[in-house]
Amino acid sequence: MTPLSRLRRYTWWSVVAGGVVVGLGTGLDLFTHDHGLVKSLLVASAVAVVIVQHTRYLHQAMGGLGRGDHRPWEHGATFAVALAGWAAMSASGGFLFGWAMLPALVVAHVGALLPARSRWPVVVVMTALAVAVGGLFGGADAGPAMFLVATMIIALVFADLIQLWIWDLVVQQDKGRKTAEALAVAEERLRFAADLHDIQGHHLQAIALKGELAQRLIGRDDDLARQHAGEVAELARTALRETRDVVQGYRRASLGTEITNAVGVLRAADIETTVEGDAVDVPPPLQPLFGALVREGTTNVLRHSKARRCDVLITVLDGQVCVRLRNDGVRADDVVAQPGSGLAGLRERFATVGGRVEARPTGADGFELVGRAEVGR
Repeated sequence: MTPLSRLRRYTWWSVVAGGVVVGLGTGLDLFTHDHGLVKSLLVASAVAVVIVQHTRYLHQAMGGLGRGDHRPWEHGATFAVALAGWAAMSASGGFLFGWAMLPALVVAHVGALLPARSRWPVVVVMTALAVAVGGLFGGADAGPAMFLVATMIIALVFADLIQLWIWDLVVQQDKGRKTAEALAVAEERLRFAADLHDIQGHHLQAIALKGELAQRLIGRDDDLARQHAGEVAELARTALRETRDVVQGYRRASLGTEITNAVGVLRAADIETTVEGDAVDVPPPLQPLFGALVREGTTNVLRHSKARRCDVLITVLDGQVCVRLRNDGVRADDVVAQPGSGLAGLRERFATVGGRVEARPTGADGFELVGRAEVGR
């Protein structure tokens, strides 16, 4: 179960706790006091209606404050049933705490469903009506009944609204994180497309012009035509080589650049990221190789973990370069036994320079990607 699903479950049980308390309190009161069979059945029916409606509408409110169904007649009818139950029991000498929560439940879920501009005026009006009913039918207990119902409404409304508001914030943050991840991927695709366009566009235009020129020179100046044809072949080889460089992340993909990009992407995804060591210390021939390691590790953190923190550590000691990416948010049963194609490709590239790549879990929920290579190999 993810932290978000656990929070959803906690929030749900928190906001429906009021209905549970009302059911237990009123049921206990009906069981321990003799209110008459007919009255008890009618009041128990009112309690059941209110609890069902409260649970139903709070489930809608989990989708977001002020974004539920607006059914004023249904809300009004439910509130009338709650007021009738409260009026019938406010002077009974029973468990006033439980009966005072009966109208409070309706006010709480109606307040959660209404938009902000109309929420508080409606809550104030409904509270005033509940207090008035307590004063009208409370008899000798009119004062305590009025105070108790007002207190219950205020407490329950604020408790539910705060819980739902926190849940709403967490959901929005989670959506923002997913959006940031999608934007990071889109930005990388745009960067790649721009690089590829720059290379291919320039070389293909030059190849086309020289090809046309060589075609025109055939039969008129064969030596010059052969020269241009050779240049066309050389341009094609250069374009192919530079295209491969772009695909493999070599062009403008120094370790420092990749770390800067990784930090930006991870922090945009709300992952705290730190860097220890200096990328400048890594020899230039190894920069693209370790840049690819950082890029692959960043992708894995975003796609395969629920990380809240990631650390990048760079060490150059005794002729050996080591770059580590450590992150949390990986459970033991989430670690894939067989490496993916990205890690397999990294291992092959590191093997060509006598290096190695290790990917392993660390601690209870950590993961570590390590690349090592010797200088001058």
